Amino acid sequence: MKYLYSHIIILLLSVPFFSLSQDDFDFDFEDSFEKDDIKTFNSTRIISGHSVETLPEKTFEMRIEHRFGDIAGDMGGYQTLFGFDNVSDMRIALEYGITNKLMIGLGRCKGTSAPYSSLLDGFIKYRVMTQKEGESPISISVGAGSTFTYREASTVMSDVAFFPKVSHRFCYYTQLNLAYRFRDIVSLSVMPTLVHRNYVAQNDVNELFSLGAAMRLKLSKKFFLLMEYYPSIHNEDVRKENYFNSLGIALEWKTFGHNFTINFTNSKGLGETQFIPYTYESWLKGQFRLGFCVSRQFSID
Repeated sequence: MKYLYSHIIILLLSVPFFSLSQDDFDFDFEDSFEKDDIKTFNSTRIISGHSVETLPEKTFEMRIEHRFGDIAGDMGGYQTLFGFDNVSDMRIALEYGITNKLMIGLGRCKGTSAPYSSLLDGFIKYRVMTQKEGESPISISVGAGSTFTYREASTVMSDVAFFPKVSHRFCYYTQLNLAYRFRDIVSLSVMPTLVHRNYVAQNDVNELFSLGAAMRLKLSKKFFLLMEYYPSIHNEDVRKENYFNSLGIALEWKTFGHNFTINFTNSKGLGETQFIPYTYESWLKGQFRLGFCVSRQFSID
């Protein structure tokens, strides 16, 4: 693990050197599939959730995502170096663009252990429409995915992690992603998402709907400000206490072939089946954490 950290730190420190020769290159228009396409986001992800974008055809992307511990609150502060001593979650994934409109991905998460850990995930995403001047007013994609936990089952029957059946280890989500870009500055996205969990606690629900929303603000040719919010909509008679909506802000910057995101969020988990139903932390209590994502694309052509 320490060698992985050292490689990531080297990558982050090398960003200023990558950027010296890129001042005149506008990354906001890189990798458009067609000349008239309007790109709303730089990556297939925003902060925690998916964006409307897909990978180019015959392109792989390696992703490393990491979340540290609470910066403040009872579990943060200087004793944990404001969360750097703790690891909330980590994901390593390989994703692939089958065509310019269709992509798939596989990954592995550490998991937050509440109640899921040792997670394998997979997804498929299809771009239905791309915003074009005078043709398509918005960009649309649809996606679906699943996670499976292979953690050791609990011996306590009342625990969610008891898993009486193998099928109880699965969670699913499906998402519609709609995005629109205003001029060259602001991109907005709405992500209605349905999460289904095969096995939940007695005071929880199997299906949980969230109306996600996100914004990207262009700061310069290679720097962007991101915001993302996933409010859950459910029966008020359940999930009454200790559940919060996922909220994140991030600074994103592009280099040739790399995409870097430094984020702050109250969510520990990575992936829709984790951060939508299992965010237990509140920004107002200082229960937010630093995270980052490093992605690298490479073509097999």
